Amino acid sequence: MDHHLPEIRRAGIENLYMEEWEATLRRIFSEIDVSLENTYGISYPLHPSRLHRGEAANNAYDGLFSVGASFSAGYGSVYGRGWVFDIHMSTLSPVDGELTEKIYHDAVLLLRKLLKKYYPERNIRVKKDGKVYKIFGDLQISYKNPD
Repeated sequence: MDHHLPEIRRAGIENLYMEEWEATLRRIFSEIDVSLENTYGISYPLHPSRLHRGEAANNAYDGLFSVGASFSAGYGSVYGRGWVFDIHMSTLSPVDGELTEKIYHDAVLLLRKLLKKYYPERNIRVKKDGKVYKIFGDLQISYKNPD
């Protein structure tokens, strides 16, 4: 971290780096969404208000699945802060627990592979943390010098 930069400028640099990380996560989640739709997309009927696959400009807003993550400060967590990985299924039908586990299993395997592809030099891990999966490790979300 460059302590010689004014505080506002450092915050701006941090935001740029966070935006890069979040944009990469969106690409990864989009790839996972496509895979899940291809494999499990016809497993349940869509919620009546949900667009069919391919009808929205962003695949997070159509089809059966929406894949994402939200930041967790890590209080009470074995792994500390990180991103909680989430898969939402847009259906009114009851969802089978065993199928949900299989979907998460497949998605987490692909998530690990894609994190390694996009960040080969980092030790980013995905592990079960209680009832959720968490992305954590060498995220390197700190200050980045502008080019």
